[in-house]
Amino acid sequence: MTTSAMLQADIERVGQRLFALIDAGNRAPTLFNRNAFAGRMMKWAMQDGALKTELFRFVDVLPTLTAPRAVVEHLIEYLGESDSLPSRVLCGALRVGKLVPALPAAVVRTNVLGMANVFIAGQDGESALPNLERLWRAKTRFTVDILGEAVVSDREADTYADRYRKLLDFLSVATRAWQADGPLAANEPPLVNLSVKLSALCARVQTAAPAASIGDILPRLMPILGRAREVGAFINLDMESYHLKELTLQLFQALLQQPELAGYAQLGVVLQAYLRDSYADAERLLAWATETKCRFTVRLVKGAYWDYEKVYAGQRTWPVPVFLSKPETDANYERVTRLLLEHASGVYPALATHNVRSIAHGIVYAEKRGLKPGDFEFQMLYGMAEPVRRALVELGFRVREYCPIGELVPGMAYLVRRLLENTSNEGFLRAKFRDNTSSSVLLSDPAKQAAPSDMEAGHPRLGFCHEPPADFGREPQRRAMSQGLGEVRRALGRTYPLVIGGSEVGTQRRMASINPAAPDQNIGWVALAGVDEVSAAVRAARKAFPRWSRTPAVERAGLLDRLAALMRSRKAELAAWQVYEVGKTWGEADADVVEAVDFCNFYADDLRHVSRPRLTEEVLGEVSFEHYIPRGVAVVLAPWNFPLAILCGMTAAALAAGNTVVVKPAEQSSVIGSLFVDLLVKAGAPAGSVNLLTGRGEVAGAQLVDHPDVDVIAFTGSREVGTQIWERAGITHPGQRNLKKVICEMGGKNALIVDGDADLDEAVLAIVQSAFSFQGQKCSALSRLVTVGDVHRRLLPRLLEATAALNIGLPEAPETDIGPMIDAEAAAKVRFYRELARREHKIAYEAEIPRGLPGFFSAPTIVTGVPAGARLAQEEVFGPLLAVSRARDLTEALTIAMDTPYGLTGGVFSRSPKTIDRVRREFRVGNLYINRGITGAIVGRHPFGGFGMSGGGTKAGGHDYLRQFMFPTVVTENTLRRGFAPEPAGARAQPEDMASGNGANGLDPVGGPSRLG
Repeated sequence: MTTSAMLQADIERVGQRLFALIDAGNRAPTLFNRNAFAGRMMKWAMQDGALKTELFRFVDVLPTLTAPRAVVEHLIEYLGESDSLPSRVLCGALRVGKLVPALPAAVVRTNVLGMANVFIAGQDGESALPNLERLWRAKTRFTVDILGEAVVSDREADTYADRYRKLLDFLSVATRAWQADGPLAANEPPLVNLSVKLSALCARVQTAAPAASIGDILPRLMPILGRAREVGAFINLDMESYHLKELTLQLFQALLQQPELAGYAQLGVVLQAYLRDSYADAERLLAWATETKCRFTVRLVKGAYWDYEKVYAGQRTWPVPVFLSKPETDANYERVTRLLLEHASGVYPALATHNVRSIAHGIVYAEKRGLKPGDFEFQMLYGMAEPVRRALVELGFRVREYCPIGELVPGMAYLVRRLLENTSNEGFLRAKFRDNTSSSVLLSDPAKQAAPSDMEAGHPRLGFCHEPPADFGREPQRRAMSQGLGEVRRALGRTYPLVIGGSEVGTQRRMASINPAAPDQNIGWVALAGVDEVSAAVRAARKAFPRWSRTPAVERAGLLDRLAALMRSRKAELAAWQVYEVGKTWGEADADVVEAVDFCNFYADDLRHVSRPRLTEEVLGEVSFEHYIPRGVAVVLAPWNFPLAILCGMTAAALAAGNTVVVKPAEQSSVIGSLFVDLLVKAGAPAGSVNLLTGRGEVAGAQLVDHPDVDVIAFTGSREVGTQIWERAGITHPGQRNLKKVICEMGGKNALIVDGDADLDEAVLAIVQSAFSFQGQKCSALSRLVTVGDVHRRLLPRLLEATAALNIGLPEAPETDIGPMIDAEAAAKVRFYRELARREHKIAYEAEIPRGLPGFFSAPTIVTGVPAGARLAQEEVFGPLLAVSRARDLTEALTIAMDTPYGLTGGVFSRSPKTIDRVRREFRVGNLYINRGITGAIVGRHPFGGFGMSGGGTKAGGHDYLRQFMFPTVVTENTLRRGFAPEPAGARAQPEDMASGNGANGLDPVGGPSRLG
């Protein structure tokens, strides 16, 4: 019998007593009062899932809507898609109200403000004080939290730290006369209790560099703690999303070791029971309590970010960190509750829940352990469970309410989380106060209902599955990256030959590849290919073509699978090479390797589908199948900015399609190119199927483009070089067998539009990431920001401060945001455009390069007042320089955004469904991103490529990409014999894979599908 089963009878006894006290009050929580606006809205939301989503999205955007007409129009836009009766009635009234929008807008705003006030105690300490005093008179304690912790700059972090200190001072004075009485008074914790979030105290929390982040947070947190100790207050370190959990626990451990806090027991930290590793974290905290001999508080909550954690992990193919069912979470909550109560001599348990079953379990187990009500406490959220709180107080338990304070705009995220919790089908408050679920069901043992969901947590999928990026918030992955950097440092300076026809070929001339962050550091020596080596490589590829083109598709796919496995096994090392050779930071380097693995897996999976002949049409007496054959010899001219991912993607696609390849990596990333070809050879690429030429592009690249035996040219790089290739490939040389196919991806002059109703917390961070990650050296990078209306006034100051918070330094340091430009020429180009901006526009912000950095560093720069036709708005800079333009309205913004020859990426931040729909239809770019950054395309999910002067319209990582490396062909057979025809082919077996060894995937196939007649 489980421990919980042994306690079940007592839990039911205590639970029924609690329910009796709750029912005796004959009052539902405020939010479920159906006579109030909030109650009616909750009722609608619980009846209609689609309406719920749109209502809550409207609540989220409302604070940014200053004009009455905007309020009315947004509400109509959100509710217009719903067929529910409340939606139709409300939309009808609002359409009439558009004639005089001030009245309905005021009514809506007043009611939503009233709903927010259900959960938010006040705008500041002074306005919240009457509510806190009301709680005190009701024998309830409080902890106060300041909403809006999403800071983007050092100034905002300083402001929040100052607000915490001022709130501490205010509450310590305002509550000085409040005196505890009754049986709990003898063991009373401090009256003033503050909850602090670490994200509010740091502009850029770097989970990859926990020591650096803690170093940024402590100077703001320690004065708060020092003042709390002076006035006898309690400080609780709150818990946020999972990616900050380890850092939060490390910060708490650091606090326990601070000499200034020795002997100070008024500290606390939070555990979230919906996390799978929360029990292990509880054990870790208890070990710290024993080690430090410091008694601290552990607040145990269920967790408030369940949907976010599931989605966030799913997008990254990470294991889902949360339990996937409520019974699992509830059962784990009880396990951790028992652990904390068993060690109540070392920690003070604070059990935060509204669930009567969880509360009764805590009460019963505490009694079994001989604990009194003052040895632990219960906590609840302000405005959420008043009847439950009153029942516990009546039974003599200490209860504390978590009371957020703040303005409406930063409070919206908190409000929406509360609305989601209360409308959840599995929420306890809904079950009790709205659905009238029986008490016996509500008090049942969750451990008996819980079904383990470990398999679901791992995202099992059939076919292609994305490679997960490294989570540098986890110590093992940080350690692996550090070890990879060490391995690469020891391997610097080696010599890398050409590879032709399966043999290594040295040349008399060689070239040094250097570290752009430290130009004196030689990454390696690479052989320089000349005219003879180019000719030899093409000959070797042509010679290997017949055999490789006839290799069955399943074997070609197997080569890509093995290559992916090799790269995965050396992931940290390959990322480290990019840190040193091209100046990528940890996250950018890891993402490049991840993308390379994804390309292999995706094209291998896609090949298994493409290689199956497709029946064109069923007709009696004739069978026609369409299939694909390889083009011949492919040349891959790869860029340095994605030195492994794009090189691998183009090469893998060419090989998968049955072509043989001559690889020419960029000069600046030749060592990575050599390592990649070595991996291909190790994966089993036949001799001659892949050939490596390193050296100067103007020699090897130009000759490859002109060579008559080259059938496909896959190029990624600048517009200047790309258009030259396109032109020269159109020339037909003597002896040429095919018209050359050019697969060309060039640059961009990418724009992001920010509308007046945008979420600026998200927009600012997305702009900074899109414009300045990898120093703006991405073809997808944001180079033009277009602001609509007066949003410029609110956006620009925060954007400048957020950019100033970027850390410029050596890319091997995990805390670095901005590394070097790729070479001196690239840095000089950015300097040229910066000076142009200084002469013709206004430089609103220019960073300072720290002293002592020897490499090709360029300062992130933001330029304002840039008209659409200016050079800065038209010419690709390829560096950390952002041009800002203003537009009166969306029409002008779209005109500005598309007023360039390019068509690669673009984006918009808006919370208007009408605006989003219009942008979808009118913003013509290859990849359009809505309410997110415009870089970071993921293979398969975001097939990448543009048109205009950005490329030929192909989509790398998409299902049409392999076909670019192939010829389509149709095989038609007359099956009519002497007036007799077989059944239609659709009812019969399909022909074998066209690359099954019969030669049909060569340029001169000698066979076809097996006869069906």
